[in-house]
Amino acid sequence: MTAGKRTRTKALGVLFAGLLSCALSPALLQPETAYADPISELQQIQEQIQQNNADYEAATEQVNKLQEQIDDNEDRIAQIEAELPAAQERAANSMRTLYKMQQSSGGLVDLLLASDDFYDLLATIQYLDVIQEHSTGAVDELVSLESELELTRASLGSQIQEAEEQQSEAESALAGANAARASLEAEIAAQAAAEEAERQAAIEAAEKSKGETFTTESGNQATVEVPEAEEPAPDEGETNNGSNGNGGATSTGGVDWNVDRETFISTWSARIDAYLAGSPLAGQGRTFAEAAWEYGVDPRFSPAISMIESTQGRYCFLPHNAWGWGSSSWGSWEEAIWDHVAGLAIGYGGQLTYAGAHKYCPPNADFWYAGVKANMERI
Repeated sequence: MTAGKRTRTKALGVLFAGLLSCALSPALLQPETAYADPISELQQIQEQIQQNNADYEAATEQVNKLQEQIDDNEDRIAQIEAELPAAQERAANSMRTLYKMQQSSGGLVDLLLASDDFYDLLATIQYLDVIQEHSTGAVDELVSLESELELTRASLGSQIQEAEEQQSEAESALAGANAARASLEAEIAAQAAAEEAERQAAIEAAEKSKGETFTTESGNQATVEVPEAEEPAPDEGETNNGSNGNGGATSTGGVDWNVDRETFISTWSARIDAYLAGSPLAGQGRTFAEAAWEYGVDPRFSPAISMIESTQGRYCFLPHNAWGWGSSSWGSWEEAIWDHVAGLAIGYGGQLTYAGAHKYCPPNADFWYAGVKANMERI
């Protein structure tokens, strides 16, 4: 996980803080405005996606580390195999020298006795010791190289097996995340179908007030906008569950999950950066995209909310709080983005829904929903 990631516990805390202002809103205190919360059923699925993504990243990181060790061991094996012929030749010559010394032990004694004085005797002994040590060292070197080669090969085989097991675990985790995501999107599609009339009513209300302003959760004024084309909600079971070999990730709501992590992040980083160009949030496209992948959230959702709530971070009511997120403030955009996206996953199913609009901005849910959707279409 990147440096911006936060624990699920902290994300829950931020989520509750983000919902506090909505919970205390006068609109929610009135019985006639009470609204059901069907998206709460999506929390368990979102948690499964997050856990599987975390497992996938951990397993993939372990595979990469093992691959580095495998590469190092393969290089060392090649080096030892290149050194062995010369070492074997040196050892053979040394063994011949030692044999000759053993066979001529009588001559060596005569050589020692023929020494003229003590110093001459000492020099002779040292000379013989050097020959002995050199010969023995060459043999020991060969034995050491061959032992290292055997151990390195055994270690390499074990690391390759472990890497294959880790790779299999990573693939299983990714498949689990994609399966959970498919389930999530099926739930979202079913919910969208159930609330279709309300969503259409929200768009019609926005049409009538287009160009006017409304108060957002952050207390700022936003212009009422209308999506260019309201897509009909798919019937339950019509969600595209086509597989790309990654476990059946789906492609709904304008976001293609049928790609690998880096493709997803690079694609959405560029699109979000283009959308945020010139704003205080400029250059944060990759942060939004990485957090979206990690939590299974529509990558357009958080950036679009920032436009409605603070004009892309230009008018924050608290430090780095571009989303009207309760009473929270952060020390950096990266930290704020990760926490906000985590909260959208946990409390909103990671997708824009009409029910979510009622939870996020109950006093002006219709305008908020239409405005966020319109901005998501621009990303």
